[in-house]
Amino acid sequence: MNETIVAGTKAKTAKHITDPFGVKYEIPKMEVPAEFREMTEKGVAHARDAYAKAKVAGEETVDLLAKVYETVAKGAIEYNLKLIEIARTNNCAAFDYAHELLGVKSPSDLIELSTAHMRKQFDVVSAQNKELYALAQELAADATEPIKTGMSKAFNKAT
Repeated sequence: MNETIVAGTKAKTAKHITDPFGVKYEIPKMEVPAEFREMTEKGVAHARDAYAKAKVAGEETVDLLAKVYETVAKGAIEYNLKLIEIARTNNCAAFDYAHELLGVKSPSDLIELSTAHMRKQFDVVSAQNKELYALAQELAADATEPIKTGMSKAFNKAT
């Protein structure tokens, strides 16, 4: 009967090991020194403690990443809705311009209408770009907030 060596006990019989080629090896009976057992138990306790801390840190990281992804997803939806709104506005402006072109009677009217349309579109596109830039900055700030909070908590725990 083979017995597994457990910290604090002695093996009563030799343990047999068989390698993949079928050769049997016998581990001789021996007593483990108390210092070695104590050192091993401390190592195991330390490893368990480190594992518990790593597990907690991992769970906190998962929660943090979930918050970041949720924030980014909401921001991406808002940004995409803004892009759709901008595209709709620009399409309406293009159709209005095409409709106005149908009423042009002379080349000077065409130049005047085109110049006015370009000026108006330049102003509109500039305003739209400012809105998108502000929205992107807000999204970046919102996405980094959970990270800042999580890092702050981690540093506070460490001190």
